[in-house]
Formats: sequence, C-alpha cells, structure tokens
Amino acid sequence: MARWVQRLVVVLISRWALRIATALILAFIYVPIMLIILQAFNPNRAASWPPSGFSLRWIEAALQNEGLREAMVASFTAAIGATALALVFGTLASLAVARYRFFGRETMSFIVLLPIALPGIVTAVALRATFTGLDVQLGMFTIILGHATFCIVIVYNNVLARERRMARSPEEASMDLGADTLQTFRRITLPQLGTALVAGALLAFALSFDELIVTNFLAGGVKTLPIWILSNFRLANQAPVVNVAAMLAILLSIIPVYIAQRLAGAESASTR
Repeated sequence: MARWVQRLVVVLISRWALRIATALILAFIYVPIMLIILQAFNPNRAASWPPSGFSLRWIEAALQNEGLREAMVASFTAAIGATALALVFGTLASLAVARYRFFGRETMSFIVLLPIALPGIVTAVALRATFTGLDVQLGMFTIILGHATFCIVIVYNNVLARERRMARSPEEASMDLGADTLQTFRRITLPQLGTALVAGALLAFALSFDELIVTNFLAGGVKTLPIWILSNFRLANQAPVVNVAAMLAILLSIIPVYIAQRLAGAESASTR
C-alpha cells in the first residue's frame, strides 16, 4: 500500500512539474510578444507598465508613415517573389527525388536541404560575394533570390512528404485512359498536392516576410519591414510606431503559419 502511494505521489509531482515547466517556457516565449502588442496601444510615447490607457493613435501614425508603408510593400514583394520561386523549384525538386532513381539522388536531397541548416550570416555573405563578383546590382531582385534559397526547402519538404504518401494508381489509370503526362499532372497529381503546396507557400511567405540577416546583406537601398524596424528601433520618437510595425510583423507571420498548421492537421486526419 505504501509503495502504491509513493508511486502515485511521484506521478502527481511529475505531472505538475511538467505543467509548470511548460507554462514557464511558454511565458518566456510569448510574454515579450504580448508586451510589444500592448505597448502598441499605449497612448504614451514612452513605454510604461501598466499602460496608462488604450489608444489607436500610434496605429494611425504608422499608417501615415510613408517609410513604413514602403517597407511593408517591399516585404510583401520580396515574400511573394521568393514564394513563387520556391513553389516552382521546390516542387520540381521534390518530384524528381520522390519519383525517379538516379545517381546522386540523396546528395541532391542533402544539397536542397542544406541552406536551411546553414547559419544565416554564412548564406548572406556567400550570396553577397557571388552577386558582387557577377556585378549584379543589389536590390529587390537579389533579395528575392536570397530568400528563395531557404524558402525552397520549406516547399520541398512539404511536397516530398505528400508525394511519399500518394498512391500512383490514379495517375496510372489516367494514363491508361489516354491522358498525356501534362493532363495527368494537371488533373490528378496537382489536386492531390494542393494542400501541401498551399501549406508550403504559406510557411515560405512567413519565413521570407520577416527575414533580416540575408536581407540586410542583399538589400542595397531597399528597406523591407525588418530593416525599417532595425533602423528606427533606437530612435526614441519612433518607438511607438516601431511597436505597431512589430505587431504587424507578428500577425503577418502567425496567420500563415496557423493556416498551414490547420491544413496539415486536416490532411493528416483525412489520411488516417
């Protein structure tokens, strides 16, 4: 009886210790984010705790800030361009690896995945040196190419995982019924890859939108939202507007990730 009580006590203590540790970790991650959001609605210019009230004055100021608007447009442009490239090349690479056997297939897979594992500063320096050596002018074009190097990995992983779960029989039936390769891909393969492509695109967009290190090396004179926040962070008179910009960056990163997670969850449920 005493041994049973001891085991019960150990189990209860372990459960509560795990819950407390989880709560502390989540608080460590998300409390600073919540503070930024709260300060965006603080009517005072100087940060204070607790906030003295609730006001939308800084959101209005942010919307009227021409530099911030241009930075938002630049971030959207870079993220959309990088996502488009990632969708094309990531999908093609995943189809090649999943469907064909060829020399160097595993090496190719490793090379595709490598950019996401490398430190961002290494990727940034390598790309900057390459573009400078080729006499390519730094700007939006180089930002998009730089972001595409790691966004491709996101799309590649999503599509490759879906490819490995897909049955080949519908495609074989389509070919037997007279459809050519392009028709089979458009009518059979692409719809099956749909949610994986959407989830990969959303994650790639979120990753590109708030990327700073690679962008800072390849931007030239272009200011994206993270660069604008970094350049205005130390200016006391811009602190409230920076809080609003940071809140927008958080929301525009969380929403695509949430939708992608929901799509992945729905796909897993339908597969089961």
